[in-house]
Order: sequence, then structure tokens, then C-alpha cells
Amino acid sequence: MTSDEKPPTAALRGLAHGRALAKVIEVWRPGAWLELDEHIRSDHAWRGLGLPQHEWLAQRVRPVVLRVLIGDPKPSEAELALALCDGDGRIRAAALPHAAARPAVLPLVAIRTADWAARVREEADAVLAAALPGADAGTLGVTAPVILRLRARLRGGTAAALLREVLRTAPPATVSTLLLNRDRATRRLALDVSVERGLLAPRELARIAAYDEDGAVRDKAATAALAAGIPDETLPLLLAARSGGVRSAGVTALRKSGRSAEAEAFLYDRSGLVRACARWVLRQDGRDPSAVYRAACADPATVPGRAPLGLAECGGRAADLPVLWELAGHERPLVRSSAVAGLRVLEAVDHARLLPLLDDPDPGVVREAARALLPWANRLPEEDFVRRTGPDRPVHVRLRALRLLRANGSAAYEETARRLAEDPDPVLRARLRRIPARGDRRVTRR
Repeated sequence: MTSDEKPPTAALRGLAHGRALAKVIEVWRPGAWLELDEHIRSDHAWRGLGLPQHEWLAQRVRPVVLRVLIGDPKPSEAELALALCDGDGRIRAAALPHAAARPAVLPLVAIRTADWAARVREEADAVLAAALPGADAGTLGVTAPVILRLRARLRGGTAAALLREVLRTAPPATVSTLLLNRDRATRRLALDVSVERGLLAPRELARIAAYDEDGAVRDKAATAALAAGIPDETLPLLLAARSGGVRSAGVTALRKSGRSAEAEAFLYDRSGLVRACARWVLRQDGRDPSAVYRAACADPATVPGRAPLGLAECGGRAADLPVLWELAGHERPLVRSSAVAGLRVLEAVDHARLLPLLDDPDPGVVREAARALLPWANRLPEEDFVRRTGPDRPVHVRLRALRLLRANGSAAYEETARRLAEDPDPVLRARLRRIPARGDRRVTRR
């Protein structure tokens, strides 16, 4: 492939020279098959190569009928792929019977089930219905993502329904293999079928919930794991998961397991959902979470990092604002940022005390201070923000000050943004691109 050649063009060139599909495209990526199909059917893509002649097929005198040459021709994988994606529907239809025993081209057969030509769809449906039930895990792992991607097309639902039916009777090992597929839609379907068939033990479901990268898979696996029972080995996996949603399911299950006391440790979790679930468990057990938070915040030497924010989430302004203001000056950055976030939750509006927090050496504290000031930025003097964009300030301070200056509606914003865009600091220039333009509606103001 030349340096200026796009991947679909390189794939087409490779097929024209007889290379196998696995050598010219990333067969595991469903988009690669769809791109290849579209590219082959584009006449302009063949400039310099010459359109394929499909010599192993012969067209009869009647132009609406295309027949296979007498003598049972055996096209190569590349020839078959080119014919299955040809711009002429008669060629696509005639090529489909030859794909019946060729698992390497099954994803292209799947694409043809959503073809605009009825005859092609009928042929493809028949081939796929015969080939899919006996396909091995490797073939299914490549074909299933393509089938599921086709659901977005006008006629793409037939193959997806067939795939689900096939998996409902497929060997458990085949379905389990799809749980490890790179494509998240495939993993979702495999998990649906696994839960429906009862193929996974609670511990296996908990492991999926703890480690899968897709949120929908994690949530469904966690729900299924808890519905299947709560053995001792399941909860630790859920409680240690990276996903806050999965951890929250585990925390909620602590009460059902008679282990409500263990929820207290999750009052200080990084996820707000987990903290809320932990508070619920404590309340169901007859305990007041706000009292636990106040006790935790009473000793600055031992206060948990996110205790101030948790206190704000269930406490009151009169009783807890003084504690949060005191902890906003704590020596530990996490406690400071948590306290400032708590001040925002309780809608503290003492701007004179919030503004100096924009100069904190910790980016997390500055971020929370800027978030607290943002709704009121248009009521504050622009100079408070302009001077914090100067070259003598750290990058995290300059960027947050620019955001506040933008929300302020100041005429100095454009000039300041241009100045920072030419700053010698490459980190500042790179992060500056994340600040939306003045008219961007993603930024809300009161």
C-alpha cells in the first residue's frame, strides 16, 4: 500500500491480485467489511485496475438471468469476494451459491441479506441460514459483528434474528467465546443469550461485570449475578469493580446479604452513585449517614478524602458549611477539592472566599472552585479572571480562568484567548483547544 492509498483502496487492489480477505482487511472489524463492500461496488474505485470480468461466471443472452458456467467452477476466495460485492445484482445473486461452504466470505453473505435487490436477499438468506448453525466460534466471531451492524439498515433485521436463534442452541463454548469478542454489540448479545440459557455461574457474571469495558454489559452482568444469588465469592468482585454502577449494585446487595455495616466504607467512594447507595443501606439499617460523615470530618488528621463531599450531599447548610470552609484549607489536596465540591453542592455564594481557591496548586481544587463560580461568573469583575491567565500562573489556573472569563461575557475574552493560543507552553496550547467557542451551546450560564 502506498503512503497516499486509503485502506479500502489497498484492500481492493489486494483482492484484484488474488490475496485472501484476511490479508487485505481487518476481518475482526465489522466496519472493514462494510467499507470493502461499498468500495468494490463503486466504479470509480477501479480506475487504473480495470473492472473485474468474473470469468468464472457467464451471462446468458437474457440480461435478467445469470448462470454459472457448466463444469462447477471453483473461484478463489478473492474472486468470490469481488463477485459478492459487484455492482450488478445478477452477479451478486449468481455468486452466492458458491459461498455456501466458504466460511471466510460469510460476513459478505450477511451483508447481502440486507441487499436492495430482493433476489439477492433471498439467495443470501438461504445461504446464511444453512451456514450459520454449523459455523465454528472463529467464523461466528467475525460474522456476528457484521450481522449486528446491519440492524441499522432498512432490511438488516433478518440476519440478526437468525443469529440470536442460532446462539440459543449453539454449544456453550461457542457462546462463551463471543463473550470475549472485541465488538461490544456481539458481547451484549452473547451475554443476553448466556443469561437466558443459564450458561454462566454468579461468579462468572460478577467477573464480567467487574472487568468488561462496555457499560451495558457490566450493568446486565451485575444484575444477573445478583439475581442468581449472592454467594460469598460474588460480592467482592462487584465491590472492587472499576465501574461505579457495578460497585453500587454490590453495595446495595450488602443489605440483602446481612452485611449492611460494610456499606460504611463506601460512603467515601469516588462515585456519587456508590455513595448514595451506601447512604441508603445505612438508613435501612437505622443509621444516620450525615452523623457518620460529621464524625469523619471532625478530625482533620483522619478525615477520608471524599467525606466533605458526602457530607454536603446529605447534610445541611447551617450545620455543615462552616466545616466545609474549614476543610477547604486542608493540607491534603483531595480533602480540599472534596470540600470545595461540597460548597458547590450546598450553593455557597461567598465569592470573596471562593476566588482565592482558583490559585490553589492542585488542579482538582481549582477545577472544583471554577465549577462553583461558573454560574456567577457574569457577576464578578473580569479582572479577577484576566490576571489569572498571565504567564506567571500555572497552566491549570490559566485555563480555568479563561473558561470563567468566557462565561463572564467579557470583551477581553477573545483577546485573552488569542494570546494564550500563541503561548510558548505546548501543554497550554493543546488544552486550549478543548475550550468551546463563545457561541457553543454546551456551556450554560445563569
